[in-house]
Amino acid sequence: MSDGTADALPVIAIMGPTASGKTGLALTLADKIDCEIVSVDSALVYRDMDIGTAKPTAEEQAIASHWLIDILDPAQSYSVAAFYKDAVRLIGEIHSRGKIPVLTGGTMMYFNALINGISPLPKSDEVIREAISQEAEVHGWGAMHDQLKEVDPTSAQRIHPNDPQRLTRALEVFRSSGQTLTHWQNQKVKPCPYSITQFAIAPSDRAVLHERIAQRFDLMLEAGLIAEVENLSARGDLHEDLPSIRSVGYRQVWHYLEGALTYPQMREKGIIATRQLAKRQLTWLRGWEELNWLDTFANDNTAKILAKVAP
Repeated sequence: MSDGTADALPVIAIMGPTASGKTGLALTLADKIDCEIVSVDSALVYRDMDIGTAKPTAEEQAIASHWLIDILDPAQSYSVAAFYKDAVRLIGEIHSRGKIPVLTGGTMMYFNALINGISPLPKSDEVIREAISQEAEVHGWGAMHDQLKEVDPTSAQRIHPNDPQRLTRALEVFRSSGQTLTHWQNQKVKPCPYSITQFAIAPSDRAVLHERIAQRFDLMLEAGLIAEVENLSARGDLHEDLPSIRSVGYRQVWHYLEGALTYPQMREKGIIATRQLAKRQLTWLRGWEELNWLDTFANDNTAKILAKVAP
């Protein structure tokens, strides 16, 4: 995982399912070591999306420098490739300041890119993307999924017919390059040039995690999540197919504001969607190599991390 050129200081990764205590652990660690925190979260990149993303508060962000938070407008997209490039750059910059990078979050595709390498996918082509979107408006996303099955059955098996973002990207890659998304994803490049010490935090009891997820979603609703989504909707240029609005919680509240869900239905679907996200995150982590597991409620997690990264 390392070419030996950037190992003077460690790189720490804190992964885990949503609501497992990653942010709290990173901030506790920041009291013990001179570090800067790099967010590994596909929703925290968006401005004006604070409550539903459980974004660290200004006070929390003041404890240590935070990166890759509030860097994009919700109308924009952020790719795995963009994260990879930004994260590698930031690790180098943090090291140059004599500090330790702490990568914290739950977007497992981002961690996977850093640790296992990233495919050299073709750049996005807005003309092709627009053509695909117009075709979908006429024929429906089910027909677009059938197109993908014809040219790239492996990707079609992974991508749901109701996932326009990933469907568009898979078709765009094929149309722009003449090669399938599967082909490009098999062309692995070298992982980032840093040795990353990897930790995952979660409660030992899955039922406890589910309870924490429900409690946190209720706290988000009490804190003004609906008003936050109302403000996003009032802009007029956002829609539910954007990656930002498809984020867990935002999509369900968006449907509630459209009148498609009652308040109890929105709450239930928001909690269920968050639990499903946590399940997917844990599935990723169960297959992870070189992972050090921590329990959410243990009082020696910081000590365990320091023992692993100490020279």
